[in-house]
Amino acid sequence: MPFFFEDCTVDTDRREIRRGAGLISTGPQVFDLLVYLISNRHRVVNKHDLLEALWGGRTVSDSTLASHINAARKAIGDSGDEQRLIRTVPRKGFRFVGELREERPIAASGVLAPISFEAINALALPDRPSIAVLPFTNMSADPTRDYFADGMTEDIITELSRVRWLLVIARNSTFTYKGRSVDVKQVSRELGVRYVLEGGVRHAGGRVRITAQLIDATTGMHLWADRFDGLLKDIFDLQDCVTTSLIGAIQPKLEQAEIERARRKPTENLNAYDYFLRGMAYFHQYNRNANNEALQLFNRATELDPDFATAHGMAAWCHVHRRANRWMGKPLEESAEAVHRARRAIELGRDDAVALSSAGWALAQSGREPEAGAVFIDRARALNPNLATAWYSSGWVRIYLGDPDMAIAHLAQAIRLSPLDQRMFLMQTGIASAHLHAGRSEEASLWAERALREKPDWPLTLRIAAACFALADRPDRARTVMARLRKIDPTFRVSDIKALAPFARAEDLARLEEGLREAGLPE
Repeated sequence: MPFFFEDCTVDTDRREIRRGAGLISTGPQVFDLLVYLISNRHRVVNKHDLLEALWGGRTVSDSTLASHINAARKAIGDSGDEQRLIRTVPRKGFRFVGELREERPIAASGVLAPISFEAINALALPDRPSIAVLPFTNMSADPTRDYFADGMTEDIITELSRVRWLLVIARNSTFTYKGRSVDVKQVSRELGVRYVLEGGVRHAGGRVRITAQLIDATTGMHLWADRFDGLLKDIFDLQDCVTTSLIGAIQPKLEQAEIERARRKPTENLNAYDYFLRGMAYFHQYNRNANNEALQLFNRATELDPDFATAHGMAAWCHVHRRANRWMGKPLEESAEAVHRARRAIELGRDDAVALSSAGWALAQSGREPEAGAVFIDRARALNPNLATAWYSSGWVRIYLGDPDMAIAHLAQAIRLSPLDQRMFLMQTGIASAHLHAGRSEEASLWAERALREKPDWPLTLRIAAACFALADRPDRARTVMARLRKIDPTFRVSDIKALAPFARAEDLARLEEGLREAGLPE
């Protein structure tokens, strides 16, 4: 939708700024800042609003914010001295004070085409994912059951709000739709969101059924739907269980939808977040070339936005994969870079669960600091208990810290939260490793088989599986897996393990080395 004022046109569909007949070049975040100010022109926008809308809640310096405001002013012919269009309200924030004018397209008849009320009042979509959770419908005959549906809706809004990269519309706005039959596209326009979650609750006797569906409100396409059944004996436990299951299912679907949206964008329109999403698409392919591509894209994202904590964390994680799978050309230099990226992510993302979990894992693996890594991963789990990534990282760190039973519990929780996760083979590999170090070789070998069925060529999985089979007295299977590993990594030796796995207990390192020797790996 274009905005017209003075001699300027700001076109949100084409992402263009024109003054007169000239096209004004500006950065993607400056463009987004200008659109946000114009869209919220009826109020003063404070610093917190801008950080939430444009930087995903990440902390940026006052100088960075000032430079973006100045660039937005310059793009539309304003300045800090004049403040003709963008006004600074001392100690409050900023407001767009330009007068918008209505310009309508010419119809084929030569008459101005009518402009709709919806088009005038539609909110611009933010570049980051945005969602509205509509009040769940009480589908029972008893209206006194509304409290349960309302409570479920509020819990989901609260839990989704923990996800730093997601803009979640507040309860007070979404509950204005309670009891109304609405079109999700109308909700998208009125609330400025891309996604809508809606659902219903039905009671029958002592049982309750909860249904939910996630919709891309801009297209009307259904992305996900599920139902949950339970007993009403302990209604609050049931509510917590359903909320956890819903959040665990929704987050991966939102990320997948955003990745697909970024892939469809022409490369000249990409901003830091789009590079990040493309990096995530490569990251989840789990092979050497894709990991290298992901690292380059995360690096590009942090070049465009040096304060992008999650991108720093994911770049560190790419280095972890390179180290764990022996893909590094210069191990010392790359490990140092991984630690630098991890510490940068921690510095910038102290309340960002994704950044903290990836950074903590990089500190533990590449920095060989599992105790320090566990601290930041535990903080991530506290910030967002429904984040599968945090439980996954925690599980692996507990293996290195010598607590295999806690590792299994945390990895099992990761699987529970994300049962269709692309990292399933790594979760299963971790459980196999934990059983191995707990002395349960037979159980370890069963989990190793599951991991190999998911991903038969990941070097880390092959190493652990070969050791599991050897110590479970399955020599033929151990030799077969070892042959596959040595074909992928012919120079790998038992003596290399110590540099790859930062075990806190000497006996854990010794047990893995023993299994690899028995599987046929040279010293």
